[in-house]
Amino acid sequence: MKISIIQQDIVWADVVENIRKAEAAIDSKPGADLYVLPEMFSTGFCTIPEGVAEEEGETLRWMTAKAAQVDAAIAGSVAVKEEGRYYNRFYFVKPDGTVTYYDKKHLFTYGGEHERFTAGTERVVVEFRGVRILLEVCYDLRFPIWSRNKGDYDMILYVASWPTVRVNAWKALLVARAIENQCYVAGVNRVGTDPSNEYCGGSMVIDPYGKIIASCEDGEELSAEAEVDMEMLGAFRAKFPVLNDSDVL
Repeated sequence: MKISIIQQDIVWADVVENIRKAEAAIDSKPGADLYVLPEMFSTGFCTIPEGVAEEEGETLRWMTAKAAQVDAAIAGSVAVKEEGRYYNRFYFVKPDGTVTYYDKKHLFTYGGEHERFTAGTERVVVEFRGVRILLEVCYDLRFPIWSRNKGDYDMILYVASWPTVRVNAWKALLVARAIENQCYVAGVNRVGTDPSNEYCGGSMVIDPYGKIIASCEDGEELSAEAEVDMEMLGAFRAKFPVLNDSDVL
């Protein structure tokens, strides 16, 4: 599987412009099986969702149409309003129109996200083109038990709006999750600014050994590509079966 990570500069609360930018980034790197966009890529990370969160599904409709057009999956989180509640919803859209979603479990209480958003309760793994993928959002990265590999996934996707001031933690924890779960990890963070923070990216793909195999330069609106080698992953797990000795929680 070829994965493309898109480190986007998000225009605050401008869905039309952010979708245009995401589409241009995808079109500039044809041939991937999976394109991954940042957290709340169509609006920016909002802790006050009123007037920003989507009810009509404009972003999801674009994701579905674009996935079909490029014959690839498109993944990224969106602020949505559903039945009077707000969710930070990570969509994984396949080219056949199938939509799987994960609602962010660990809401960022330090920034007040929990005051208006509803936390998800279900861990979600989606299978695509022979790779089992765990969906996670930003702050989830700090909670390793939630992402513990139960032998049910091969790669973790983390989409984020992780501020520059804490980017060293972002980079270190992504590598740790790959090593401890013996899996690929793709972390996609935004760049630019919003009303609250500055973001420098640090987007990367890490292999099961903890080696960074693709990355975007900090502070730049870029994309990067990497191959997910399932044969190598299977051989590594068979030769060094550390997951068999995991703690039972």
